[in-house]
Amino acid sequence: MRCPNCGSDDIMKNGTTRRGKQNYKCRDCGRQFVENPQWKPREKDSTAMIDRLLLEKIPLGGIARGLKLSESWLQGYVNQCYEEVPRQVQVTPKPKGALTVQMDELWSFVDDKGNKQWVWLALDTRTREIVGCPIGDRSKDSALALGQSMPGVYRQCAVIYTDYWDAYKAVLPSNRHYAVGKETGLTSYIERFNNTLRQRVSRLVRKTLSFSKKLDNHIAAIWNFIHHYNEQIRLQLSNC
Repeated sequence: MRCPNCGSDDIMKNGTTRRGKQNYKCRDCGRQFVENPQWKPREKDSTAMIDRLLLEKIPLGGIARGLKLSESWLQGYVNQCYEEVPRQVQVTPKPKGALTVQMDELWSFVDDKGNKQWVWLALDTRTREIVGCPIGDRSKDSALALGQSMPGVYRQCAVIYTDYWDAYKAVLPSNRHYAVGKETGLTSYIERFNNTLRQRVSRLVRKTLSFSKKLDNHIAAIWNFIHHYNEQIRLQLSNC
């Protein structure tokens, strides 16, 4: 028997664990361990697979069953990952000039349908990047937060197309804001992204059992996909 930490064979017995297994201690480095431990650290390939599956329409229970993981361990891992997700857009820098943005809001809920959480989105029509996204109620305060969440060049220069929801008219600059109907096609890109978001984030699927129970995780899951989506857009642009 050798120490898993330093490889020394100077090992002594050191009592038993709470589960009754023989405990050992290395005399050289002091590491305590058991023979054939049940718990082992997850390999990087395993966590990388989890990270990829979190970007697909698969509930956490499905990921746990598919990868043969403990649901409690997986939930803890997801909580830790989501705490590190940035909550602001990351887009390619744009010079001042002609920019066009489409805006829309997407209904969702946390824990029950009475706790509505609206996902407000702004999309650059040329690059298709998401350039703004707050999550909150459907008031003009959230519409204002959407405008403020965009990079400065968009706030200063972009022409903005939205639907007829009154909150937009109350907060967006009147000389650059146009309220239009779906028949014009001037909000088609953001409406298509709304569909993509519902197809890829399981907690946004209508009539789903994978709804969020924690607001922070709900917001982080949406931001996690948006960052991935924008990263894929940037890769496409760099290869053109």
